[in-house]
Amino acid sequence: MNAKYVNPFTDFGFKKIFGEEASKPMLIDFLTNLLPETNIVDLTFKDKDKLGQTENDRKVIYDIYCENSLGEKIIVELQKAKQNYFKDRTVYYATFPIQEQAEKGDWNYQLKYVYCVGILDFRFDEKVKLGEGEVIHVVQLKDQNNKVFYEKLKFVYLEMPHFIKDESELTTRLDKWLYFIRHLENFQYIPEIFKDDVFIQAFEKAEIAKYSEDERHDYEQSLKVYRDLKGVIDTAFDNGQVQRTLEIAKTGKLMGLSMEDLIKLTGLTRNEIENL
Repeated sequence: MNAKYVNPFTDFGFKKIFGEEASKPMLIDFLTNLLPETNIVDLTFKDKDKLGQTENDRKVIYDIYCENSLGEKIIVELQKAKQNYFKDRTVYYATFPIQEQAEKGDWNYQLKYVYCVGILDFRFDEKVKLGEGEVIHVVQLKDQNNKVFYEKLKFVYLEMPHFIKDESELTTRLDKWLYFIRHLENFQYIPEIFKDDVFIQAFEKAEIAKYSEDERHDYEQSLKVYRDLKGVIDTAFDNGQVQRTLEIAKTGKLMGLSMEDLIKLTGLTRNEIENL
């Protein structure tokens, strides 16, 4: 049976549902329920290409970078597969929206909040059985007494493979969003639990039949990349290959992935990939 809706773990699908101007009601609703302390009224998409100090940094930045009406920064990344030093990379890129707040001349160093959200289509620890691990991981800087030392930087990781609730078990709006993301590609109709304006808009944005011929082509290409990469990476990790990262990079090059995608996927530098 052909899919009626896009796979939200593809770059194309994720951008359609959450990363376009017309998608802001969905993004606001999702983030408000994930980060209720932010009290989001409106969001402005920020220019990701201005983040980072080097050309490589600016090309491998997060999928969505936005700001709420209070000037708080929110970064959202979709991570399709495991990679080396994933946590290191998220911490590194979290420094960019901090640095951009610096003011010229005299400045008191007061910063706005920065939130980093990672939607992960993999498990941090493969030894933890599906459904037995935490779905939501909230990470902050704490002291030796487990008290939050700095509250203006927060990382939230959604470990999606562990979200195994069925429709009858959904109790919160965030549950519904996680269920939507997890199962969207398998829906053939809109379930009753999603019959409100925001979710109906999300389903409309995700419906493949509504796309132009060019958009459908772009989606099919994005879906192929997603499936191929998942297959290559999962096989590499399952086999415990010592050179798995290099093999993934080599395969990605043969598939025609861009340098930016290869850098984001593997954590390797441009020179390391070019020398393979």
